[in-house]
Amino acid sequence: MMSQLVCALLFLCLLPAVVPLFCYTCVFPAISPLDCIRYPMKCPPGQVCLSSRAVGQKGDFRVVLYEKSCILPVLCGVTGEKYAMGLNFTFTNECCNTHLCNGAATPAAPYWTSTLFTLMFTYLVW
Repeated sequence: MMSQLVCALLFLCLLPAVVPLFCYTCVFPAISPLDCIRYPMKCPPGQVCLSSRAVGQKGDFRVVLYEKSCILPVLCGVTGEKYAMGLNFTFTNECCNTHLCNGAATPAAPYWTSTLFTLMFTYLVW
């Protein structure tokens, strides 16, 4: 009886502890060349960290959106399309599975991209 109890306790001690994963999430999706305002959040069990990049283009006008969050592993590596702001965006999901691994800053974009976005935004507001 005592040896069974010791074996059960030893087995429980050898099981890996389930530690929740923390990932960055964006307050709002970021528009290139800006990085998103991010903060750490605890992911639901079974999810990993996501860094997603979506590129929308209409003629010579190009917009790049960046997003960070938690996601189910089956959606990692997925590329697809979504429609937003009057543009078709092609997105790519990249995942990682260590704490705050999706925190890398987004690469800078050419100056003209932000200038075009500013002009577009000004035009839409007026």
